[in-house]
Amino acid sequence: MRFDLVDLRLFVNICDAGSIAGGAARSHLAAQSASDRVLAMEAALGAPLLLRDRRGVRATEAGHTLLRHARVILRQAEHMVGELSAHAQGLRTHVRLLCNAAAMAEYLPEALGAFLREQPGVSLDVETRASVDIVRAVREGQADLGLLASSADLAGLACRSVREDALQVLVPRRHRLAGQGEASLADIVDADLVGLERDNPLQAHIDAQAAKAGRRLAYRVRLGSFDAVSRMVAAGIGLAVLPRTAAVRAQAAWPVEALTLAEPWAQRWLIACARDFAALPPLTRALADALAPAGEGDATA
Repeated sequence: MRFDLVDLRLFVNICDAGSIAGGAARSHLAAQSASDRVLAMEAALGAPLLLRDRRGVRATEAGHTLLRHARVILRQAEHMVGELSAHAQGLRTHVRLLCNAAAMAEYLPEALGAFLREQPGVSLDVETRASVDIVRAVREGQADLGLLASSADLAGLACRSVREDALQVLVPRRHRLAGQGEASLADIVDADLVGLERDNPLQAHIDAQAAKAGRRLAYRVRLGSFDAVSRMVAAGIGLAVLPRTAAVRAQAAWPVEALTLAEPWAQRWLIACARDFAALPPLTRALADALAPAGEGDATA
Protein backbone atom coordinates (compact mmCIF):
# COMPACT_ATOMS: atom_id res chain seq x y z
CA MET A 1 0.00 0.00 0.00
CA ARG A 2 1.64 3.22 -1.20
CA PHE A 3 0.13 6.68 -0.99
CA ASP A 4 2.21 9.55 -2.34
CA LEU A 5 2.08 13.16 -1.12
CA VAL A 6 -0.32 14.13 -3.92
CA ASP A 7 -2.73 11.43 -2.71
CA LEU A 8 -2.44 12.54 0.90
CA ARG A 9 -2.90 16.24 0.14
CA LEU A 10 -5.87 15.43 -2.09
CA PHE A 11 -7.51 13.36 0.65
CA VAL A 12 -7.03 16.13 3.22
CA ASN A 13 -8.45 18.70 0.81
CA ILE A 14 -11.48 16.51 0.05
CA CYS A 15 -12.22 16.08 3.76
CA ASP A 16 -11.80 19.80 4.43
CA ALA A 17 -14.00 20.76 1.46
CA GLY A 18 -16.63 18.09 2.13
CA SER A 19 -16.71 17.00 -1.51
CA ILE A 20 -14.48 15.36 -4.09
CA ALA A 21 -15.00 18.24 -6.52
CA GLY A 22 -14.07 20.78 -3.86
CA GLY A 23 -10.97 18.82 -2.87
CA ALA A 24 -9.97 18.43 -6.50
CA ALA A 25 -10.20 22.20 -7.03
CA ARG A 26 -8.05 22.87 -3.97
CA SER A 27 -5.52 20.33 -5.25
CA HIS A 28 -5.58 21.73 -8.81
CA LEU A 29 -6.78 18.41 -10.20
CA ALA A 30 -9.68 17.49 -12.44
CA ALA A 31 -12.64 16.05 -10.52
CA GLN A 32 -12.45 12.73 -12.42
CA SER A 33 -8.74 12.42 -11.72
CA ALA A 34 -9.35 13.08 -8.03
CA SER A 35 -12.13 10.50 -7.93
CA ASP A 36 -9.89 7.93 -9.61
CA ARG A 37 -7.12 8.58 -7.10
CA VAL A 38 -9.47 8.07 -4.15
CA LEU A 39 -10.79 4.84 -5.66
CA ALA A 40 -7.22 3.63 -6.15
CA MET A 41 -6.42 4.46 -2.52
CA GLU A 42 -9.48 2.54 -1.33
CA ALA A 43 -8.58 -0.41 -3.55
CA ALA A 44 -5.03 -0.46 -2.18
CA LEU A 45 -6.32 -0.30 1.40
CA GLY A 46 -9.14 -2.76 0.84
CA ALA A 47 -11.62 -0.59 2.71
CA PRO A 48 -13.67 2.55 1.97
CA LEU A 49 -12.19 5.86 3.02
CA LEU A 50 -15.19 8.07 2.23
CA LEU A 51 -18.93 7.84 2.67
CA ARG A 52 -20.64 9.45 -0.30
CA ASP A 53 -24.14 10.94 -0.38
CA ARG A 54 -26.01 13.79 -2.06
CA ARG A 55 -24.62 16.36 0.35
CA GLY A 56 -20.99 15.41 -0.34
CA VAL A 57 -18.54 13.09 1.38
CA ARG A 58 -17.31 12.38 4.88
CA ALA A 59 -14.52 10.19 6.17
CA THR A 60 -15.12 6.64 7.35
CA GLU A 61 -13.37 5.35 10.46
CA ALA A 62 -10.46 4.29 8.26
CA GLY A 63 -10.64 7.66 6.54
CA HIS A 64 -10.31 9.50 9.86
CA THR A 65 -7.21 7.45 10.66
CA LEU A 66 -5.70 8.28 7.28
CA LEU A 67 -6.65 11.94 7.66
CA ARG A 68 -4.89 12.20 11.01
CA HIS A 69 -1.67 10.67 9.70
CA ALA A 70 -1.85 12.56 6.39
CA ARG A 71 -1.93 15.91 8.20
CA VAL A 72 1.17 14.96 10.19
CA ILE A 73 3.07 13.74 7.12
CA LEU A 74 2.19 16.81 5.03
CA ARG A 75 3.12 19.16 7.86
CA GLN A 76 6.46 17.38 8.28
CA ALA A 77 7.12 17.64 4.54
CA GLU A 78 6.39 21.36 4.58
CA HIS A 79 8.64 21.82 7.61
CA MET A 80 11.41 19.96 5.79
CA VAL A 81 11.11 22.30 2.81
CA GLY A 82 11.12 25.28 5.14
CA GLU A 83 14.33 24.19 6.83
CA LEU A 84 16.03 23.26 3.56
CA SER A 85 15.04 26.46 1.80
CA ALA A 86 17.69 28.36 3.71
CA HIS A 87 20.30 26.12 2.03
CA ALA A 88 18.88 25.64 -1.46
CA GLN A 89 18.30 28.59 -3.76
CA GLY A 90 14.92 28.51 -5.44
CA LEU A 91 13.31 26.04 -3.02
CA ARG A 92 9.99 27.56 -1.97
CA THR A 93 8.30 27.25 1.43
CA HIS A 94 4.51 27.01 1.44
CA VAL A 95 2.82 28.47 4.53
CA ARG A 96 -0.88 28.23 5.29
CA LEU A 97 -2.23 31.17 7.29
CA LEU A 98 -5.81 31.36 8.53
CA CYS A 99 -7.24 34.72 9.60
CA ASN A 100 -10.52 36.29 10.60
CA ALA A 101 -12.36 38.81 8.43
CA ALA A 102 -11.19 41.87 10.33
CA ALA A 103 -7.53 40.86 10.03
CA MET A 104 -7.90 40.24 6.31
CA ALA A 105 -9.56 43.60 5.67
CA GLU A 106 -7.69 45.86 8.07
CA TYR A 107 -4.26 44.44 8.85
CA LEU A 108 -2.86 41.70 6.63
CA PRO A 109 -2.44 43.28 3.16
CA GLU A 110 0.26 45.75 4.21
CA ALA A 111 1.91 43.39 6.71
CA LEU A 112 2.07 40.50 4.25
CA GLY A 113 3.23 42.73 1.42
CA ALA A 114 6.27 43.85 3.43
CA PHE A 115 7.06 40.26 4.48
CA LEU A 116 6.79 38.78 0.97
CA ARG A 117 9.05 41.45 -0.48
CA GLU A 118 11.72 40.45 2.03
CA GLN A 119 11.15 36.69 1.69
CA PRO A 120 10.99 35.65 -2.00
CA GLY A 121 11.27 31.99 -0.99
CA VAL A 122 7.86 31.94 0.73
CA SER A 123 4.51 31.15 -0.88
CA LEU A 124 1.44 31.97 1.22
CA ASP A 125 -2.00 30.39 1.24
CA VAL A 126 -4.24 32.81 3.19
CA GLU A 127 -7.82 31.82 4.01
CA THR A 128 -10.52 33.72 5.90
CA ARG A 129 -12.40 31.74 8.54
CA ALA A 130 -14.34 32.32 11.75
CA SER A 131 -12.09 32.56 14.81
CA VAL A 132 -13.48 29.33 16.31
CA ASP A 133 -12.65 27.45 13.09
CA ILE A 134 -9.12 28.90 13.07
CA VAL A 135 -8.48 27.59 16.59
CA ARG A 136 -9.65 24.12 15.61
CA ALA A 137 -7.54 24.10 12.43
CA VAL A 138 -4.35 25.15 14.23
CA ARG A 139 -4.92 22.60 17.00
CA GLU A 140 -5.45 19.82 14.43
CA GLY A 141 -2.43 20.80 12.35
CA GLN A 142 -4.39 22.02 9.33
CA ALA A 143 -2.49 25.33 9.54
CA ASP A 144 0.73 26.44 11.18
CA LEU A 145 -0.44 29.90 12.07
CA GLY A 146 -3.71 31.68 12.85
CA LEU A 147 -4.70 35.33 13.22
CA LEU A 148 -7.94 35.79 15.11
CA ALA A 149 -9.89 37.66 17.78
CA SER A 150 -8.99 37.26 21.44
CA SER A 151 -12.63 36.37 22.18
CA ALA A 152 -12.02 32.83 20.87
CA ASP A 153 -11.18 29.93 23.21
CA LEU A 154 -7.39 29.73 22.75
CA ALA A 155 -6.73 27.10 25.45
CA GLY A 156 -3.59 25.07 24.77
CA LEU A 157 -2.24 27.31 22.00
CA ALA A 158 0.76 29.64 22.09
CA CYS A 159 -0.46 33.21 21.57
CA ARG A 160 0.96 36.65 20.79
CA SER A 161 -0.90 39.96 20.84
CA VAL A 162 -0.80 41.72 17.46
CA ARG A 163 -2.87 44.87 17.89
CA GLU A 164 -6.03 46.20 19.48
CA ASP A 165 -9.13 45.08 17.61
CA ALA A 166 -11.93 46.77 19.59
CA LEU A 167 -15.35 47.24 18.02
CA GLN A 168 -16.84 50.70 17.62
CA VAL A 169 -20.19 52.17 16.63
CA LEU A 170 -20.23 54.24 13.45
CA VAL A 171 -22.94 56.91 13.33
CA PRO A 172 -23.78 59.77 10.91
CA ARG A 173 -22.22 63.01 12.07
CA ARG A 174 -25.65 64.58 12.73
CA HIS A 175 -27.00 61.59 14.67
CA ARG A 176 -28.24 62.11 18.26
CA LEU A 177 -25.35 59.93 19.55
CA ALA A 178 -22.66 61.94 17.77
CA GLY A 179 -20.44 63.81 20.17
CA GLN A 180 -21.05 61.47 23.11
CA GLY A 181 -17.78 59.56 22.61
CA GLU A 182 -19.29 56.16 23.35
CA ALA A 183 -22.46 54.11 22.97
CA SER A 184 -23.79 50.94 24.55
CA LEU A 185 -25.73 48.07 23.05
CA ALA A 186 -28.89 49.56 24.60
CA ASP A 187 -28.25 52.79 22.67
CA ILE A 188 -28.27 51.07 19.27
CA VAL A 189 -30.43 47.98 19.67
CA ASP A 190 -33.63 49.71 18.54
CA ALA A 191 -31.97 51.69 15.73
CA ASP A 192 -31.80 50.81 12.06
CA LEU A 193 -28.46 49.16 11.43
CA VAL A 194 -26.20 48.54 8.45
CA GLY A 195 -24.49 45.17 8.73
CA LEU A 196 -22.11 42.83 7.02
CA GLU A 197 -23.37 39.79 5.16
CA ARG A 198 -25.17 37.23 7.32
CA ASP A 199 -22.43 34.58 7.00
CA ASN A 200 -19.62 37.01 7.87
CA PRO A 201 -17.94 35.68 11.07
CA LEU A 202 -17.60 39.13 12.63
CA GLN A 203 -21.26 39.88 11.97
CA ALA A 204 -22.24 36.53 13.45
CA HIS A 205 -20.21 37.40 16.58
CA ILE A 206 -21.97 40.76 16.96
CA ASP A 207 -25.42 39.22 16.49
CA ALA A 208 -24.61 36.43 18.97
CA GLN A 209 -23.61 38.93 21.65
CA ALA A 210 -26.85 40.82 21.16
CA ALA A 211 -28.77 37.55 21.42
CA LYS A 212 -27.04 36.77 24.72
CA ALA A 213 -28.42 40.07 26.01
CA GLY A 214 -31.88 39.00 24.86
CA ARG A 215 -31.98 41.46 21.97
CA ARG A 216 -32.18 41.11 18.21
CA LEU A 217 -30.55 43.69 15.98
CA ALA A 218 -32.57 45.07 13.05
CA TYR A 219 -30.70 45.54 9.76
CA ARG A 220 -31.97 47.65 6.89
CA VAL A 221 -29.24 46.35 4.60
CA ARG A 222 -26.30 43.92 4.72
CA LEU A 223 -23.20 44.52 2.59
CA GLY A 224 -19.96 42.75 1.76
CA SER A 225 -17.25 45.14 2.95
CA PHE A 226 -16.44 47.62 5.71
CA ASP A 227 -16.17 50.46 3.19
CA ALA A 228 -19.61 49.73 1.74
CA VAL A 229 -21.12 49.62 5.23
CA SER A 230 -19.43 52.92 6.13
CA ARG A 231 -20.81 54.64 3.04
CA MET A 232 -24.33 53.56 3.93
CA VAL A 233 -23.89 55.03 7.40
CA ALA A 234 -22.66 58.27 5.84
CA ALA A 235 -25.81 58.29 3.69
CA GLY A 236 -27.96 58.17 6.83
CA ILE A 237 -29.31 54.63 6.29
CA GLY A 238 -28.38 53.37 9.74
CA LEU A 239 -25.68 52.76 12.34
CA ALA A 240 -22.97 50.10 12.16
CA VAL A 241 -20.63 48.15 14.44
CA LEU A 242 -17.14 47.87 12.92
CA PRO A 243 -13.54 47.22 14.00
CA ARG A 244 -11.88 50.39 15.27
CA THR A 245 -9.46 50.67 12.33
CA ALA A 246 -12.31 50.53 9.81
CA ALA A 247 -14.42 52.99 11.81
CA VAL A 248 -11.58 55.49 12.20
CA ARG A 249 -10.76 55.29 8.49
CA ALA A 250 -14.41 55.94 7.65
CA GLN A 251 -14.46 58.92 10.03
CA ALA A 252 -11.58 60.48 8.10
CA ALA A 253 -13.26 59.94 4.73
CA TRP A 254 -16.99 60.60 5.26
CA PRO A 255 -19.35 62.61 7.50
CA VAL A 256 -19.52 59.93 10.18
CA GLU A 257 -18.28 59.58 13.76
CA ALA A 258 -16.71 56.57 15.47
CA LEU A 259 -17.88 55.93 19.05
CA THR A 260 -16.45 53.49 21.60
CA LEU A 261 -18.77 50.51 22.02
CA ALA A 262 -19.02 50.31 25.81
CA GLU A 263 -19.50 46.55 26.12
CA PRO A 264 -16.95 44.07 27.57
CA TRP A 265 -17.23 41.82 24.49
CA ALA A 266 -16.31 44.75 22.23
CA GLN A 267 -12.85 45.13 23.81
CA ARG A 268 -10.88 42.68 21.70
CA TRP A 269 -7.31 42.09 20.55
CA LEU A 270 -6.05 40.57 17.33
CA ILE A 271 -4.06 37.48 18.34
CA ALA A 272 -1.52 35.34 16.48
CA CYS A 273 -1.62 31.69 17.54
CA ALA A 274 0.34 28.51 16.86
CA ARG A 275 0.80 25.21 18.61
CA ASP A 276 4.40 26.21 19.37
CA PHE A 277 6.09 29.23 17.78
CA ALA A 278 9.56 27.86 18.54
CA ALA A 279 8.79 24.61 16.68
CA LEU A 280 7.74 26.36 13.46
CA PRO A 281 10.07 25.99 10.45
CA PRO A 282 12.37 28.99 9.98
CA LEU A 283 10.44 30.93 7.35
CA THR A 284 7.08 30.23 8.98
CA ARG A 285 8.56 31.48 12.25
CA ALA A 286 9.82 34.55 10.38
CA LEU A 287 6.23 35.21 9.22
CA ALA A 288 4.97 34.87 12.80
CA ASP A 289 7.65 37.31 13.95
CA ALA A 290 6.71 39.77 11.19
CA LEU A 291 3.03 39.69 12.17
CA ALA A 292 3.57 39.51 15.94
CA PRO A 293 7.16 40.05 17.14
CA ALA A 294 8.41 37.50 19.69
CA GLY A 295 8.20 38.65 23.27
CA GLU A 296 5.17 40.92 22.69
CA GLY A 297 2.32 39.31 24.56
CA ASP A 298 3.74 35.76 24.33
CA ALA A 299 1.61 33.34 26.31
CA THR A 300 0.12 29.88 26.29
CA ALA A 301 -3.62 30.12 26.75
